[in-house]
Amino acid sequence: MTAFAVDCMGGDFAPREIVKGCLLAWEELGIKTILVGQAPKIEEILRQEGFVGRLEVVDAPDSIAMNDPPLSVLRRKESSLFVAASLVKEGKAQGLISAGSTGAVLAVGKFVVGAMEGVERPAIGVVFPNLESRTFLIDVGANIDCKARHLLHFAVIGHTYSKFILGVENPRIGILSIGEEEGKGNELVREAYTLLKNSQLNFKGNAEGRDIFSGGFDVIVCDGFVGNIILKASESLGLAVVEMLKRSVKKNFLSLIGAFLMKPALMELRKKADFTEYGGIPLLGAIRPVIITHGKANAKAIRNSIKVANQFLTLGFNEKLIKSLNEICPQEVRN
Repeated sequence: MTAFAVDCMGGDFAPREIVKGCLLAWEELGIKTILVGQAPKIEEILRQEGFVGRLEVVDAPDSIAMNDPPLSVLRRKESSLFVAASLVKEGKAQGLISAGSTGAVLAVGKFVVGAMEGVERPAIGVVFPNLESRTFLIDVGANIDCKARHLLHFAVIGHTYSKFILGVENPRIGILSIGEEEGKGNELVREAYTLLKNSQLNFKGNAEGRDIFSGGFDVIVCDGFVGNIILKASESLGLAVVEMLKRSVKKNFLSLIGAFLMKPALMELRKKADFTEYGGIPLLGAIRPVIITHGKANAKAIRNSIKVANQFLTLGFNEKLIKSLNEICPQEVRN
């Protein structure tokens, strides 16, 4: 039976919320997990929840803190994250889920689980809600220094994700730049533009920052340095807007009435922006599903991250990605 290794010690609410998320995945979705971490703590939670003996527990006495150097996970072989990744590498688990340090998860994803053949730089992407539907931005932090061919690879990965995971038949691809005209941007963007333009992708040219939310593109490509700044800025903006609305609503009675009338619309907006609904973001190009979820992940987010990992397997995403790479990327930019 398919099982996913879950790092139960990563995240702000570990291990309780992580374990409870695994229980939700089993009870509601029928997806089995292997709980990796400090066994006494995990088993105590299982006892409290009446779940003893129903999911496998693998002991890993060490854990990686958020402020630990990311690559230290490769030396600390008794950490829950390294042990969980090793289970995937050995074929004992079909994927990895963690709410731990993003850098550390990326490290084990690349160097322990491993990259697919033909994918030089596995990347992470994130789905942003836009005025029409959703925009997939890739890369958002896995690769800081990129070459033009890497951006082409990211575009193919984004195309495949948008088509088979998000259901967009012919995704419109853009490359993030400082102007919509061809020739705008730095040397990396201009060189990648030429590769994208000459590819079989549905390339629509340069995208500007505003296009992430306007709905003009389905996939927008950038290097991980720029993408991570956009991701963090967008998260901060969302929190700031919510806080400003709360403060404004409390100012007078009419504002309270207005907020009450707008509650359904505000709740729908909140759901679109709620990371727990999406679960986590995948490391695209890894041999097996590697799902990185938010450090503040609760049980719902873990449950949905496990669902995402299972979806990747059942849809055969990696097989579809290999096919896309072979069809779209010429051999000279594959390596």
